[in-house]
Amino acid sequence: MLRSRPHAAWSSGVAGYAASAALVALATLLCDQARPYLSPVNMVMGYLLVVVLAALFLGRRPAMLSALLGVLAFDFFFVPPRLSFRIADKEYLVTFLALFTVGLVISSLVAKARESLDALRVRERQTASLYRLSRDLAAATDTASLAAAAVANLEDSLGGQVALILGQEGELAPAAASLGFVMDAGTLQVAEWCLRSRRLAGGGTDSYGSDRLTYVPLKALAETHGVLALRLAEQAERLDVELQRLLAAYATQIAMALERLRLLRQAQETRILKERENLERALLNSISHDLRTPLTAITGALSAVLEEGDKLTSASRDELLQTAREEAARLNRFVGNLLDMTRLEAGVLQLKKEPCDVQDLIGTALATVEPRLAGIAVSVRLAPELPLVSLDFVLMLQVLVNLLDNALKHAAAGGELEIAARVAGERLEIGVADRGPGVPEADLPHIFEKFYRTPVPEGVGGTGLGLSICRGIVEAHGGTIRAEHREGKGLRIVVEVPLGVAAEGNVDER
Repeated sequence: MLRSRPHAAWSSGVAGYAASAALVALATLLCDQARPYLSPVNMVMGYLLVVVLAALFLGRRPAMLSALLGVLAFDFFFVPPRLSFRIADKEYLVTFLALFTVGLVISSLVAKARESLDALRVRERQTASLYRLSRDLAAATDTASLAAAAVANLEDSLGGQVALILGQEGELAPAAASLGFVMDAGTLQVAEWCLRSRRLAGGGTDSYGSDRLTYVPLKALAETHGVLALRLAEQAERLDVELQRLLAAYATQIAMALERLRLLRQAQETRILKERENLERALLNSISHDLRTPLTAITGALSAVLEEGDKLTSASRDELLQTAREEAARLNRFVGNLLDMTRLEAGVLQLKKEPCDVQDLIGTALATVEPRLAGIAVSVRLAPELPLVSLDFVLMLQVLVNLLDNALKHAAAGGELEIAARVAGERLEIGVADRGPGVPEADLPHIFEKFYRTPVPEGVGGTGLGLSICRGIVEAHGGTIRAEHREGKGLRIVVEVPLGVAAEGNVDER
């Protein structure tokens, strides 16, 4: 138990006094057996031993009774004349007084020592209980686990049943409760009063004293987080000071843990808000730059053709128009990436799957980026007899184009690209590799994250969306995408998709 109690069942009622009388009778019997060998004065020690035993095991009042009965028994059975309360030698009166006085003193001292020991043991158990509670509360990472830990600890420590009632969306509701704990409208009404008043309520208190439960407010600084409702195993008419102090300690521990979670949530929300603002600012700057650059080139090229058309040679005019077309295509890819990312995040991407020839897929992707392949050596290695694969041709084409575009950003003039395709088990594996500077080891796990950029050659930009879109499309097919270093230098990105049906729920077979 976590509260002080009378020493034992023997210490109260008739049983304790009967046991005390029985000890005196036993001591009298033993002293009578030793009477031929001991003087009456030495027998006093036997009765003092009885007083000590009664104080240790029966309590203060039974020990005092044993002192009185010991004096009477000593006088009646051992002081001449025996079997009479008359005293022949008046000096025995001093012995009686000393025996009774010493018995009272010993019983009082031993009982006080025993009560102090019991109080220390209770405090030790209370301290251990508070430690276990604080340890479990500190390990809780959310309100649900915290409430469950609080209820389990208090149920084990106090006995009875426990419920933790917290404010949720402006109304009180149970967050956790002991098995079989029933709460009705009246319970929540008293809990609401306890929450508002920040005072104890229910059984054993001045407020709602007839209620079968005891309510303890969870106060932390200026805020009250909820109410602790308890149905104690031993419900007294009045809560003693010790129990009130213990309940207040439990409530404070729980309230501070709830306050910690609240502050942690606020800190996380603040951090997320700050990161979102930084991301939005970076995204706005990136989009502004990536839109302005091709628009400036297109506007400049078309203006030159319109204003200086008569003065330009045919070759110069064709070059300007070609530049405008390339920049328009770049702008179109950029806007398409933004739209595709929006569709992926909204979860509305649908696959239109059909049997696809892998060679046609790779050939179409190379044809799309052909204007940018000047000065780049491209090698294609396809495994023989590749089967038709069930894919969304348009979306997988976009994946390959984005991978080639990413490789070209890192491939210097005179560099090389390598495209390989093979069947690995039940999956198609397509790899796109370059001999560029590669990606730092620390950046490798992050290159498929949205808006993440790695260092690229000067003058080459990007939004950080291409590889993220690739991952979304590949995963919609039920596949995986990864990046790995090549021997020497360079980067290889590998796409794996199932040969058959794509991931369930992402397919539109129209």
